[in-house]
Amino acid sequence: MTFATKSPWVTHYDGSSCNGCDIEVLAALCPGYDVERFGIINTGNPKHADIFLVTGSVNERNIKVVQEIYNQMVEPKVVIACGICACSAGIFHDCYNVIGGVDQAIPVDVYAPGCAVRPEAIIDAVVQGLGILEEKSKALQAQKKGA
Repeated sequence: MTFATKSPWVTHYDGSSCNGCDIEVLAALCPGYDVERFGIINTGNPKHADIFLVTGSVNERNIKVVQEIYNQMVEPKVVIACGICACSAGIFHDCYNVIGGVDQAIPVDVYAPGCAVRPEAIIDAVVQGLGILEEKSKALQAQKKGA
């Protein structure tokens, strides 16, 4: 395990959701589920984050913000789309201002569907994301050695 997978830092962005998934993300951070016992820390600074957790759909007003947060993160990084709105725009897919899920703005590594997504599913998605983060970290190290 690399340092990042032992203690991953997560940054969260709400991209125009109903806040149902946001409450579940907070529940995963609270003592009931307590993801901090696994070393997972929530940070407000994308430059410190390893995992980008996005809830809600992407629209014309927030697509640049999602891309900017993603671009501020240091490689290797993992993106998790939490909730059906982040995965595919959900019930809002026919709205005039909705472009679609998060994958319309940035590459997504893990999808955690649900309306609202349960804290257990969020934890499973983060654990799955840690495996991807480990692979990306090894590939980045191999690339640096080869360069």
